[in-house]
Amino acid sequence: MWEFRDDDLTGDLTRAFVADHLAQMHAQSPAESVHALDVDALRSPEITLVTAWGDDEVCGMGAYRRMPEHAAEVKSMRVAEAARGLGLGRLLLRQLIERADAEGITGLWLETGSSADFRTARGLYLSEGFVPCPPFGPYREDPESLYFRRDI
Repeated sequence: MWEFRDDDLTGDLTRAFVADHLAQMHAQSPAESVHALDVDALRSPEITLVTAWGDDEVCGMGAYRRMPEHAAEVKSMRVAEAARGLGLGRLLLRQLIERADAEGITGLWLETGSSADFRTARGLYLSEGFVPCPPFGPYREDPESLYFRRDI
């Protein structure tokens, strides 16, 4: 049903999907608590971006940024409104986990929102073995953010 692609962010559809993601994050959180990456940041060599396609449309995306010591941070998880409730977020997350594991990454970390808007995302992460943890890397305590980690 879905086709998963390594994405280089050169396509207009993917770039528009990222722009929509950023706009949504800014609508849901104060600017100082938005940690979503724009297209230029997602094109960084330490980031792997996967998009999910259905009917020639971008239906979802997820990424991870390699960190020191065989770790990575999950970034830019998003499923299009029309594809929500179909299990695509879970499939995308599992794609990221499989790809990270194949690269020798042994631990995944992530930051997500603490508000009700992010309840579904938090449920997904918990159901896939992520556990709450303190802020990591550049993050600091923020009432708008929650942090999770998982061993691979």
